[in-house]
Amino acid sequence: MAHLDINSISYSLPDGRPLLRDVSFTVGDGQRLALIGANGAGKTTLLRIVTGELTPTEGAVTRAGSMGVLRQFVTGSTVHELLLSVAPAAIRRAAKKLTRAEDQMLEHDTEEAQMAYALAVTAWGDAGGYEAEVLWDTCTVAALGIPFERCRERAVSTLSGGEQKRLALEALLRGPDDLLMLDEPDNSLDVPGKRWLEDQLRASGKGVLYVSHDRELLAQTATSIVTLEVGSAGNSAWIHSGGFGTYHRSREQRFDRLDELRRRWDEEHAKLRRLVQNYKQKAAYNDGMASRYKAAQTRLAKFEQAGPPEEQPRERRLQMRLAGGRTGKRALVCDAVELTGLMLPFDFEAWYGDRVAVLGSNGSGKSHFLRLLAAGGTDPEADQEPVTDLPVEPVPHTGKAKLGARVRPGWFVQNRHRPDLVGRTLLDILHRGDEHRSGMQREQASRALARYELDKQAEQNFDSLSGGQQARFQVLLLELGGATMLLLDEPTDNLDLESAEALQQALRSYEGTVLAVTHDRWFTRDFSRFLIFGSDGTVYESPEPVWEETRVARER
Repeated sequence: MAHLDINSISYSLPDGRPLLRDVSFTVGDGQRLALIGANGAGKTTLLRIVTGELTPTEGAVTRAGSMGVLRQFVTGSTVHELLLSVAPAAIRRAAKKLTRAEDQMLEHDTEEAQMAYALAVTAWGDAGGYEAEVLWDTCTVAALGIPFERCRERAVSTLSGGEQKRLALEALLRGPDDLLMLDEPDNSLDVPGKRWLEDQLRASGKGVLYVSHDRELLAQTATSIVTLEVGSAGNSAWIHSGGFGTYHRSREQRFDRLDELRRRWDEEHAKLRRLVQNYKQKAAYNDGMASRYKAAQTRLAKFEQAGPPEEQPRERRLQMRLAGGRTGKRALVCDAVELTGLMLPFDFEAWYGDRVAVLGSNGSGKSHFLRLLAAGGTDPEADQEPVTDLPVEPVPHTGKAKLGARVRPGWFVQNRHRPDLVGRTLLDILHRGDEHRSGMQREQASRALARYELDKQAEQNFDSLSGGQQARFQVLLLELGGATMLLLDEPTDNLDLESAEALQQALRSYEGTVLAVTHDRWFTRDFSRFLIFGSDGTVYESPEPVWEETRVARER
């Protein structure tokens, strides 16, 4: 029977701060165990310990059976490399040897090189390489609609984030591994893709450990839930042996129980201290009370040595303050806008204060549309420039997208594409400012980071943060930049549940226009207008969210 055992794992950061404390749980055959918790609580670190990339300070990980791994961000520059990255280790090793032998034979066409190549081809077959290629053909047809040989060398950068994730998931779920470890597998998937993932997870007999912040996915798939809870001595794990439907009630009952246990402990502690004090006073004038005084001291010492019951997890206090500002009544006018090679011409108007959800399948052009607006539209005026220094690649289009008076776009970028922030600490970014945002004094910057639960990461480089921490920092930059139109590309993908709720609350009070590309069914409930990128290449408005649009039919 395949299983994964996490046994009393503790882990300290390089600076000595404890991150994980005594984390234990088991994933068995056919179980779907969801790992949740605050951004930065150590979920990805724990997964890296499971894969052997990190060594725990204490504890051990044991496993029976093979394990396939999906990381938070898909790797590989081509479709072939992406599929290799999620293939079993034996396949990866054989592919590396085969590539090396091919290169050697091309460079030196000797008998020795030819023999090495023949051996590498044999090793590729013995490792199951040809069976893997048959599997990959099935996966590329299912995910991209293209046979493997036609897209083998296609650049991964030409695929949408959802297409990349769907392809990797197809390979893992159809593959030979007994166990799967998936780090935010639903990120970038459109709603049909998420529903497909829910169906596949329920149908799979594999043991699955996965991280997700999508409440609908959790409700549909989790058989057990492990929560990493923030604590001063390191983050510990609480296991809910049930689905997401009973999770919140069970957690509330647990908090009530912890409060009650702590109250009783405090009462008993106070009682023992009074007892010791009473016997101390009596023993001062009655020698016969000395033994009782000593016994009371011993009892108090043992009680204090045992310590209080488990502490209540620290309450988080996220405060996002997206202010915005008054703009012209017409915030956006699209006149016969056609995204070249993506969608047919369409007209659209957004008014000041509108909340517009941009919906549709992956690869339909939604992110291109936001990028066009992030650059200021077709012919931006001086007061319509973006509020960040993030380079915006031009979007080929015809027609005209015109932003309204005093509309300054702030762009939240999908999949952490922020080269302007790489290699810089959060404090440095805030302190220096840029041409759109004033620099901040250290104390002021620290207070701003604290509101976003990022004060402990102040001296960390942006690229070393977790996906959720990077997302929260991007929102902070939008707040400080004074954007009057927010262009949010999958903003909740990497946010934990509490952070997503804080963002949603901030958007409710934001004075400006919001356009958001999203596949988050919960997040979409706060939007009043829905711009749909249809599977037939049309763009239309709907009074309700439309999740059923499939991939746009176009030549690939």
